[in-house]
Amino acid sequence: MKQTILIVDDEKTQREGLRAALEERYDVYLAEDAKTAAELLEAEHFDVLLTDFRLPSEDGMKLITRAKSLTKPPVCILMTAYGSEELAVEAMKRGADDYIAKGRLQIDELEMRIARALRHQNLEAENVALRQQLDSKFRMENVVGESPAMREVLEDVQQVAPAKTTVLLLGESGTGKELIAKTIHQLSPRAQQPLITVHCAALSATLLESELFGHEKGAFTGAHERRIGRFEQAQGGTLFLDEIGEIDASTQIKLLRFLGERTFERVGSNKTLSADVRLVAATNKNLSELVKAGTFREDLYFRLKVVEIFLPPLRERAEDIPLLAQTFLREYAKENNKPAANFTAEVLERLLRYPWPGNVRELRTAIEHAVVMCRGETITPRDLPASIRNPPPATGPSPRQIVEKEGLTMQEAEKQLMIRALKEANGNRTLAAKKLGMSRRTLHRKLKKYGLEDL
Repeated sequence: MKQTILIVDDEKTQREGLRAALEERYDVYLAEDAKTAAELLEAEHFDVLLTDFRLPSEDGMKLITRAKSLTKPPVCILMTAYGSEELAVEAMKRGADDYIAKGRLQIDELEMRIARALRHQNLEAENVALRQQLDSKFRMENVVGESPAMREVLEDVQQVAPAKTTVLLLGESGTGKELIAKTIHQLSPRAQQPLITVHCAALSATLLESELFGHEKGAFTGAHERRIGRFEQAQGGTLFLDEIGEIDASTQIKLLRFLGERTFERVGSNKTLSADVRLVAATNKNLSELVKAGTFREDLYFRLKVVEIFLPPLRERAEDIPLLAQTFLREYAKENNKPAANFTAEVLERLLRYPWPGNVRELRTAIEHAVVMCRGETITPRDLPASIRNPPPATGPSPRQIVEKEGLTMQEAEKQLMIRALKEANGNRTLAAKKLGMSRRTLHRKLKKYGLEDL
């Protein structure tokens, strides 16, 4: 289907000449003045507006301004016999995509400029679409979870995202810390700026320092040219440091300085640089234990933990497993063009009984495996990985088992579980909260609810 072009010129010979030259490639419409052109623009969508500058009653620049205000504006090219640099600049300010002088107008050049402007417009539309896809991917509704523990995580994310403060994400490997970091960025005022991710454990101490802060040419063997570090790349945005517990002592000092002063130096340079960067860090290690062991600086630990968000392991939020599994089922069925649409009851039972040492990451992999191996429209036990097909027996009583055994209400069972967790943790509320799969704040609230504050 031909693209449409509206040619606006008060000289009939010029209009007709341009139509004859362009009608083989475009569906051409003509207008002799701005009023007629404006009516056509309101009534029809045009891909290109090619207008003369000098028009009766209204000049071409005003017409371009009007065209660019439309919901789906055309590519706009201004023609004039009164060419000047000042006029060209003014045309671009008004929204023109290009400018060409009629006195030296060549049809080949005009066709080239129209094609180039259309390509540029298409690229911009694709960029907008990609940005919308990215925004959609990391909106809150894409962080799946309805358990009380996950609801609290999502509440914390919404609360902290608009701020500039540093965030420390805690939790076992595979619990979704990177997804939460991306969500914090996407919900923040920095969303249109870069989100840079560094996996600290994947790099040696020397390489990590260079990766973060950059280096000058000749700073060390193999440094053949200057390198811009991740802090500079993340200017105005967010830097996510995954596995922060793995960084060496030297890098810890430099990171501490940045958090305190927002300044740093490239390796091999004495020039002090600054960056407006928000830091989000994550670890599956117990940083307080590393501080006690002398391998992690206490002052850096306190700088990082301005806001802590703990992501519970999947085994402690089993009520989220069916929802996550269904989400992954839809994703991989579509990706692999498979008809799989549901699970049998036996599959759900096995998913709920399995302890998921690899957490959400392992569940995602298991569902992908099941979709690929599924022979029909329903996932059956034989489609699951062997390790999940026959899960080990559950260890320890669940709240429901406690209810059935002791004849308690669910509220009384929850109370007994909290008492037990506090005893096992020797009164340490942070540890007890982790055992229960909830935050310390939630535990405190529930203890107050049940009158157990003095435990």
